[in-house]
Amino acid sequence: MNQHRLTLSTALSLSRILLLAPVTYLLTTDVPVHRWWALGILLVAIGTDFFDGMLARRLHQVTDLGKIVDPLADKICVGVMVVVLMVSADIPVWFGLAVLGRDALIAGGALYIQRRKMIVPQSNWPGKISVGLIAAYLLTAVVRVTSLTHVSAVLLWASVVMMAVSLVSYGGRLFIGPKV
Repeated sequence: MNQHRLTLSTALSLSRILLLAPVTYLLTTDVPVHRWWALGILLVAIGTDFFDGMLARRLHQVTDLGKIVDPLADKICVGVMVVVLMVSADIPVWFGLAVLGRDALIAGGALYIQRRKMIVPQSNWPGKISVGLIAAYLLTAVVRVTSLTHVSAVLLWASVVMMAVSLVSYGGRLFIGPKV
């Protein structure tokens, strides 16, 4: 079985990255309705994230390439969104830097594990929950709805807690080494 072939699920992961271009454009204009269009595109991107994993498992197409591309696409999408929303002052800079720093540490650790142990580590549940909370928080920042202020605050702090939990979890995988 070729672990480096492009599958439908991997193509879906790559499509998330392509969807960043229109989202970035829409978020950098001063047209309020563009934020709602950006939200719609982001929801499609989130859907591809759900379906790529489901398809890979159902079609028995879990590949090493997919194990790399899926989390990389997540990190690129979150990173671009964080930068765009920091620049537009929709999220706190400290939060954006925390997200970018965490993702850089996790990506570096994954590369180390891949090269050192010759295996491709997969995302774990604390990491997936963390990314889900970060995405939910970023979506509230995209729409700028004042009635969501309290929800947004809860998502912000839940994201911070889960980022710490996932970083510790991934750190354990790096330094202790069971089940990567």
